[in-house]
Amino acid sequence: MSYEHDEAEIEASRAPLLDHLVELRKRLIICVVAIILGFAVCFAFSPQIYYFLLHPFKMAAAMYAASKQGHAAGPFDLLFVLLGLKEAPIPTGDLRLMFTAPLEFFFTKLKLAGFGAVVLTFPVLAWQVYAFVAPGLYKRERYAFLPFLVAAPILFMMGAALVYYIILPFVLWFSLSQQIMGAGIAVELLPKVSDYLTLVTTLLLAFGLCFQLPVVLSLLGLAGIVNSAMLWKGWRYAVFAVVVVAAIVTPPDPISQLMLATPIVLLYFVSIGCVKLIELRRKKEDASAGTDIVAT
Repeated sequence: MSYEHDEAEIEASRAPLLDHLVELRKRLIICVVAIILGFAVCFAFSPQIYYFLLHPFKMAAAMYAASKQGHAAGPFDLLFVLLGLKEAPIPTGDLRLMFTAPLEFFFTKLKLAGFGAVVLTFPVLAWQVYAFVAPGLYKRERYAFLPFLVAAPILFMMGAALVYYIILPFVLWFSLSQQIMGAGIAVELLPKVSDYLTLVTTLLLAFGLCFQLPVVLSLLGLAGIVNSAMLWKGWRYAVFAVVVVAAIVTPPDPISQLMLATPIVLLYFVSIGCVKLIELRRKKEDASAGTDIVAT
């Protein structure tokens, strides 16, 4: 009976193609307006947002300066500071970045505003997509889809937080440690504002997308493409793939690679549990549907 009710609900929501196109246009207009408003807000506050993104660089520069004074010797000291196990050094001096073209920083702020607009308006964009496709889904499918709509931005923010508070300081500390000072030679790191933004956004996207692993595998399990037994059987290959991805995405130091690989491996096993729960729920629903058919 529940299946018949779902079929009736889907049939009641059917509409001509023109109505679907009108609905699609409405959703697209809302998305475009949201992005434009988000872009305007982010561009107005682009200097403040850029200053915020420079905080990991300031932390790395302070740790590098402290290491030159013998207060912090290596990456493990930086890790202890980032984890709050040691007191952070006080930044000294001004942090210097550069741009070599007259409009380079202006275009950098445009890119920053565009990236910030997508992040800021993601809830609106995701809800518009869901509102457009929801009428074509069964009631149980709509309920199953909503948790993924909530989990995706949360997992992305977790990956972004890992980048901002842990990975970026390590990357920048490693870059600063490659400088050469002395003997009348100065090979100094003076990053361009555009290159720094590219580094930050690339790492944010890479880690944020890697943290979507539970959502992707759970959706594949919901579609019946993968199952928990298959994922558990191939966990060794999955761990190897995660290590390879971590080695490609992160800088060439083992600590930052472990910092990406470890949570992704844990999320993989969490994904197996999520797929298993989906399978148990599906069996329960099938058993309930079979009971309803027998009763009728």
